[in-house]
Amino acid sequence: MKRDRIIFDLIEQEKQRQLKGIELIASENFVSAQVLEAMGSVLTNKYAEGYPAKRYYGGCEVVDQSETIAMERLKKLFDAEWVNVQPHSGAQANAAVFLAVLNPGDTFLGLNLSHGGHLSHGSPVNSSGILYRATEYNVKEETGRVDYDQMQEVAMRCRPKLIVGGGSAYSREWDYGRMRRIADSVGALLMIDMAHPAGLIAAGLLDNPLRYAHIVTSTTHKTLRGPRGGILLMGKDFVNPWGKTTPKGELKTLSQLLDSAVFPGIQGGPLEHVIAAKAVAFGQALEPEYKTYQTQVKNNAAALAQAFMDKGYKIISDGTDNHSMLIDLRPKFPGLTGKAAEKALVAADITVNKNMVPFDSRSPFQTSGIRVGTPAISTRGAREAFMGEIVELIDAVLSKPENDSGIAAVRAEVNARMRHYPLFAGES
Repeated sequence: MKRDRIIFDLIEQEKQRQLKGIELIASENFVSAQVLEAMGSVLTNKYAEGYPAKRYYGGCEVVDQSETIAMERLKKLFDAEWVNVQPHSGAQANAAVFLAVLNPGDTFLGLNLSHGGHLSHGSPVNSSGILYRATEYNVKEETGRVDYDQMQEVAMRCRPKLIVGGGSAYSREWDYGRMRRIADSVGALLMIDMAHPAGLIAAGLLDNPLRYAHIVTSTTHKTLRGPRGGILLMGKDFVNPWGKTTPKGELKTLSQLLDSAVFPGIQGGPLEHVIAAKAVAFGQALEPEYKTYQTQVKNNAAALAQAFMDKGYKIISDGTDNHSMLIDLRPKFPGLTGKAAEKALVAADITVNKNMVPFDSRSPFQTSGIRVGTPAISTRGAREAFMGEIVELIDAVLSKPENDSGIAAVRAEVNARMRHYPLFAGES
């Protein structure tokens, strides 16, 4: 069979882009060779609708084992009683929760998308905002931190059936205990989307939401450093308090509702090659060196945030507790949009993403901010000292974002520096 040179040339181009550049998108990371190997394995050939020992297809004896191993490792990693490793993405995992516990038109409460929330937490163009009534809580303008008093006020007024915590651009620890008390006060379920800080939580560096939330969702990439995919977890299973039943009138546990929501509710056959890669990543996360890596991610983020602030940049909430930070460009560069900043930095082989900041004066297509994070650069072996150098390179670009020769000089410096950092430190 003739090799598809077009596609494999593009794959090589992407590999070189990753090798040569500084990856600072907070939701990206680099997986190990074993994770890549599992994702490219013959398990992709197997159709396996259903769950281990309860499949709708024959020949699932082997994938039953690999999926069960993924589940058991995930339970151990987060001290969970129940998990589901089949969601294709974090957004799919969130959609499954909504399908399991809400009816169309029901009210739920999540973080304002322009304040750091996620598309799948109520965007009007997402199923979460189309099928259900999304209400929101905000961060405080003066601190950039979640306004829990406002969350409680909105909850008391709107009486949501579900309260959602977690976001895509929030750099501080969450008060899960208070959120659970707010949920209990209005008879709501509490769901935490820990997609961004999951790796830090697994390493014990941030509080574990499974101790407080009824349901937890996550991606398996980002800080967790596995393949792209989603997961569902519960610290403890229980009978759904709203009494959802089977067609025969049987009361269902929440785990049964969630399993049914994933399959057959929103997905067909699971991606067993990806599930095997998840199992590999979970196994790696259970090793002692994983905490060393996550500690470096956190330390690098703190150093990067401080270097930005020392250079005169405004970091929302004045720092970070996790792997990421949100930068408001307006105080330092009033005329520079996040879109223009992203474009200039990408031209210098420094990858960030434009992002709205709380109380933004610009549209989501322009934005006044950028979001940066340290999972990927830490996987490559970077340490605190390099964070200050990265800020110097970024500042050189953003100070003159239309200076092509200056950008080219920064790009050459970036490429030279990154030759010393493999994609996955510790692997040849």
